Amino acid sequence: MIGLASFAALAQSNSAAKAVNAPTVSTPDTLAWWSLTRELSGDAMEGRDIGSPGYNRAAAVVARRFAQAGLKPAGPKGSWFQTIAFDDLRVDSGHSTIAFQNHRLRLNFDLTISPTVDTPQHLSVPATFRGYCGPKEITDVRGKLVVCYGRPPPAHLLGFDRAQALRDAEAAGMLLIAAPGLPGEPIRWPFAYSRTVTIAGQAAPAQKPFLSGTLNPDALSALMPNAAEVLTDGSASAALAPADLGQFNSDLTIVQKAIRSANVLAMLPGTDPALADEVIVVSAHLDGYGRGEAVAGDTIYNGALDNAAYVALLERLALIRAGNGFRRPVLFAAFTGEEKGLLGSTWFVAHPTVPLTSIAAIINLDQIRPLYPLAVLTVHGLKESSLGDFVRQVAEPRGIALQEDPEPERNLLRRSDNWPFMKAGIPGTSFVFATYDDSSRERYRDWYQHRYHHPADDLSTPLDWKAAGDFNRFFYALTQTVADAPGRIEWKPGGRPVPN
Repeated sequence: MIGLASFAALAQSNSAAKAVNAPTVSTPDTLAWWSLTRELSGDAMEGRDIGSPGYNRAAAVVARRFAQAGLKPAGPKGSWFQTIAFDDLRVDSGHSTIAFQNHRLRLNFDLTISPTVDTPQHLSVPATFRGYCGPKEITDVRGKLVVCYGRPPPAHLLGFDRAQALRDAEAAGMLLIAAPGLPGEPIRWPFAYSRTVTIAGQAAPAQKPFLSGTLNPDALSALMPNAAEVLTDGSASAALAPADLGQFNSDLTIVQKAIRSANVLAMLPGTDPALADEVIVVSAHLDGYGRGEAVAGDTIYNGALDNAAYVALLERLALIRAGNGFRRPVLFAAFTGEEKGLLGSTWFVAHPTVPLTSIAAIINLDQIRPLYPLAVLTVHGLKESSLGDFVRQVAEPRGIALQEDPEPERNLLRRSDNWPFMKAGIPGTSFVFATYDDSSRERYRDWYQHRYHHPADDLSTPLDWKAAGDFNRFFYALTQTVADAPGRIEWKPGGRPVPN
């Protein structure tokens, strides 16, 4: 992996942003934070895809900033980097064809494929629509590609594994119609790519050939004459009649690679020897989507808010402290592979560079969108442990109202790097800028519709600069409060989550 001697060569200067967004009225701290964000999310970093040269450049920059701030390397053998091996499977869109009857579908635009070791490269089978693909709807599907309404699955099928049921029925594969989607988080097209990344050696063992993918609802009209009716009835959970969809043919070129990528780990030593075994982790994911399908001619998915800005906030906290410790040690962690399934944080919890029993809590930064004034924060882990009490202690004097997750169907608690720690019994928290009026709701929806996991999540995103600074100062104060507090952070009765 990258050593400190390579920083000068790897930390390339950023290219100009597509439309540079500079704070208009802001504090010096916010200006400095945004400068660090620009460094990590400009085109020179190519979207920081796991295992890419752009990610390595960004990791080198983060390690350099941590070193400048007086932190200590916290990776294996005195390194800044915890390097992990991954298996990378990608469907080559330029050399793959997919068609129903004579209608050709565009990979990543009309459908996306989730490649695994048992994805067939060549498939020619009858296709059938089976409504929601509940237990009574998927009889007699042997050797067929089955199209199912619902991503996410309808409420009456929660807990029913449709893919496994179809495998057991010896179907050739499953395509889920990407509707109705989650409120406030529409499924966007095109997808950057059809790709699966797993920790090396941990992919599920091969089974019988089975194709898995997701179908764009807009492509359904080419396959079914009553597509509009199906989508309307499906959104209302009405009955859906089965239908023959004709012959399905696919010829896929699947590229398999071994890649390596690293968590960046640094320690700010504590000042109280009695609290040396109560490490506080502050974390954010460094990886993004990298290069993907072009949108309006742009192929770089910069990931400015998701999540370069909040790795930059870790850098900023370190630089402010300048090596001056809190009572407890603080581990700064910029994780890789979050966008591919929390891979870097999962690896760290399984292979910790400090004893896992010495980690007292994790404060994770992700899903933070300072698009409107900071009036309300959704706090994951607000009531589960005494960590939530510290969040209240810091937020309330600042006039920030707090709430538990109002959208549990989005499962946000388990979709970011705090979750592997919480599964391991370590109290954790993360935050979302909550909406509270028509204007904030509109800005939030617009970001998810037009920027989330999209090339437009770049430096042109219109921010509320005061809100951004307000959150940053809240994070600095929370870290200090937790790291300097008397007494251990404890789960509250019934608060520790049960992993599944």
